[in-house]
This record gives sequence, C-alpha cells and structure tokens, in this order.
Amino acid sequence: MNASPADQRRLLEVADLDARIGRADAARKNPAQAARVNELLAKRQELSQELTARLGVRDDLRIELKRIESDVAVVDARRSRDADRLAASTNPKEAQGLESELASLARRKSDLEDAELEIMDRLEQADAAVAEQEALIAETNAEGGRLSAEGKQAVADATATFEQATRDRAAVAGAVPADLLALYDRISQRTTGAALLRARTCEACRMVLAGTDLQSLRQAPDDLVVTCPECGAILVRTEESGL
Repeated sequence: MNASPADQRRLLEVADLDARIGRADAARKNPAQAARVNELLAKRQELSQELTARLGVRDDLRIELKRIESDVAVVDARRSRDADRLAASTNPKEAQGLESELASLARRKSDLEDAELEIMDRLEQADAAVAEQEALIAETNAEGGRLSAEGKQAVADATATFEQATRDRAAVAGAVPADLLALYDRISQRTTGAALLRARTCEACRMVLAGTDLQSLRQAPDDLVVTCPECGAILVRTEESGL
C-alpha cells in the first residue's frame, strides 16, 4: 500500500489518541481508588462484626450490674425491716434470730458489693473496647469517604478525557485515506497500529531493527507503507529514523 508521508504521520496522532482513549477508558471503569475502597468495605464489615460482639459483652455486663444493684436494694430493704423489728422486739429468741439474719444480710451485701465493683471494672473496660472499635470504624469510614470522592472525580475526569480524545480521534482519522486507516485499524486490533521509527528502533515494541531490515527500509520509497518485522506496527519514517 502507498500513502503520502504526511498521511502516514497522521497515523501517529491517531495512535496517540487511541492510547489516550484506552487509558481514559480503563481509568473511568476502574479508578485507582477502587481497590482500596473495596478493601475498606471488607475491613469495615469485619470491624462492625467485632463491634457487635463488644456491644454484646457490654450489654451483658450492664444487665448483670442492674441485677446486682437490684439484689443490693432487696438486701438493704430486708436489713432495714429486720433492724426495725429488732429494735421493737422484746422476745430474746426472736431478737437472736434477727441478729443472725442481719449478720447474714451484711455478709450478703458485702459479697454483692464486691461483685458490683468487679462488674463495674469490667464494664469500664468494655466501654473502652467499644469506643476503640467505634474509633476504628470512624477512621475507616473517613478514609473510604475521601477515596470514594476522589474516585468519583477521577471517573469524571477520565470520562471527559475519553470523550474529548474520541472527538479528536474522529477529526484526525477523517483526514487519513480510508484504505490506510482500515489497515491501521486491522493492525491495532492485535498491536499498536502505528509507531515512529526512531534511531533504528520501533517505538511500538522497542526493538532495534536488524541490518537487513534497515537496508530494506532504506530502499523503500517514502510513500510505501511499511511495517515492523517484529511487532507488525506500521512504521512511520522521518529524519529521526536513522536510515
């Protein structure tokens, strides 16, 4: 196929725009923040499960504390009642029984108060554990929110780039002869459609051409469309080609 050097050079613009379109399309479909956001979602789920467990422990301790406080109130009421009965009693045997019960209630209250102090200490630790977990979730949510916003902006920017590059590509491709563009499109389905030959190196595959290939290119007319023997891209020859 033959095409003017100017038309062949336009293929470099088309190839550059195709690369830009490809990068923008990938960026809008899978922004750089997406992987980390997914990690944070999984992390938040794990943190939330742990928070639920810690809240359960704290709630159980609160219930236990209320039960002990209720038992203490019952003991106090019985002690008050027995103390009043003892003060009013004139029966020595009854008085002895009341004194024994008051002593038993005193021991019972002491045991309950010890248990109450232990539960209060454990409850304080449980409150701290819940607060710690809530702080981790808040940090995770904050990072996720920030990255989500950045990701949305990146998608918007990539979409704008994609649309502009697509318009530019249509304008540039419209100036390329149909048969040359069709050849470029076929090649670009499997590799870079066109690349500059610079310093005897194909800029598509970065391979330095062998001496025999370079000799063939030197002998080829300027308007002959040639391809890289390594990758198959259309080679655009200029004064930088080193031929």
